[in-house]
Amino acid sequence: MTPSESPFAPSVIAVFCGSNHGQSPIYAEAAASLGRAMAVRGITLVYGGTHLGLMGVVADAVLESGGEVVGVIHRRLHERGHLHAGLTRHEIVPDLRARKARMAELADAFIALPGGLGTLEELFEAATLTQLSDHVGRPAKACGALNVAGFFDPMQMMLDRAVDQGFMKAAHRDMIVVEPSTETLLDRLSDWSAPTVSKWINQPAA
Repeated sequence: MTPSESPFAPSVIAVFCGSNHGQSPIYAEAAASLGRAMAVRGITLVYGGTHLGLMGVVADAVLESGGEVVGVIHRRLHERGHLHAGLTRHEIVPDLRARKARMAELADAFIALPGGLGTLEELFEAATLTQLSDHVGRPAKACGALNVAGFFDPMQMMLDRAVDQGFMKAAHRDMIVVEPSTETLLDRLSDWSAPTVSKWINQPAA
């Protein structure tokens, strides 16, 4: 059994999202809405440190609303001039793996906005570490996705399929909070508790 953890309102959230804007302005509008809401609630943003795409939009929104933003950028992107110039503070790390590890260490919880391979990989890695109670600091940390215009519907269908086929438990599917509303998502992450089931299915000796 994994250890149960009581609800814990996050004060630092790592946001994963696209370094592009996407085809519709609704994605940037949602990123800005999330940034403003985090600042109002006094939640510090941790993200990949760039000014590009939705990453830049969410950082700008937090800063313009009086919040704090910590950028963790890897050296190659920093050398290419991708660092956001207005951050509260930033850290330069050697590579992508180090960036992910440092963001996970700093954050109390995680949110994914729409994005590509990196965004999805980061969300699933954070959720896997929560499933295994293997995060630094607080072993299980809340993970969520802002489901802008149904962007994450296919992900939910894929996870449903994994449950149906016996590769994961429903509790681990359901621990990833997916909401279309910024405020509801933040409220649910504040009330989130870790699952209390093991990851193994019909394997008593595991």
